Amino acid sequence: MARGRGMTDPRILVLATGGTIAGQAGDAMRADYRPGQIGIGAYLEQAHALGIAAQFTGRQIANIGSEDIDASIWSRLYAEIDLAMRDEGIDAIIVTHGTDTAEETAFLLDLTLPSTKPVVLVGAMRPADAVGYDGMRNFANAVRVAGDPEAAGRGVLVVMGDRVHSARDVRKAQTRATEAFRGFPRESVAIVTPSRLDWFGAPWRVDEPARLEFLPLPEVPILAVYAGMSAAAAERQLAGDPPGIVVSGLGEGNMPDPVRQVLLRHARRGCLVVRASRTDEGLVDREPQDDANGFVAARALGVPKARMLTALLLANGIADPVEAQHFFDER
Repeated sequence: MARGRGMTDPRILVLATGGTIAGQAGDAMRADYRPGQIGIGAYLEQAHALGIAAQFTGRQIANIGSEDIDASIWSRLYAEIDLAMRDEGIDAIIVTHGTDTAEETAFLLDLTLPSTKPVVLVGAMRPADAVGYDGMRNFANAVRVAGDPEAAGRGVLVVMGDRVHSARDVRKAQTRATEAFRGFPRESVAIVTPSRLDWFGAPWRVDEPARLEFLPLPEVPILAVYAGMSAAAAERQLAGDPPGIVVSGLGEGNMPDPVRQVLLRHARRGCLVVRASRTDEGLVDREPQDDANGFVAARALGVPKARMLTALLLANGIADPVEAQHFFDER
């Protein structure tokens, strides 16, 4: 299904997974809605009618709220993009995605794909029939980014609210506002509108191969730490001796001592234990005890992305905390 206005327009593969960007409420004033109601064919027809200039090929991977994304969808998404990376007839890839888990999907793809072509995730905070729908503007912005040759060599990008974020930095920071996404340690890497794109620096991953192989991910639980938490409470969250644990810790990845003793037991049996923070942003640096404890510091990665990287490292056979730390130290 091709849509476009000229042979000089970028040739973009659009992979649709649903989400609010394809959602409908049935009433422009309603607060609730159903995600993933508009198919990719109809969506690209709307984009074409608005004059968004690209030669589109659309494929429907899923039509869900992104809270329901799973390994089977990630696998198909990766396979489609991997093929597109080697297809000389495709210049760039856009993924339409729900916002709840966009940071995890973007980071998974960022770690497992080469940086040779632009890959852009885009979503919306309001359904398509709501007053002030932001999805089509975000999509037009994503086309502007994906169609720019300078977008290559920056890894996977997320476009929301006239901002372009790196997959490693981006996170959803608000539940409803259209400016719901923020980045850390880089706030954003560009500002974009449907007519203009301004990068804040040169590409930093030119012709870089994939960092890790895309493989089935093991289950890695998140240990939610709170004040006064007991060892028994921690053990209940960690039933089954998982291969990895990400700690949603206090402050700079801290935890009560009874919880630390539980995690020490898991680390000594070979579990990859990663200290992250439940705070909104900031670095979790290594502390003197980490070497003795066999723990990894999440550095700039928040809890969801720390869990994703931990699972992918384990899938690639990397369970040594010293080797794992190198991947968390990357900027």
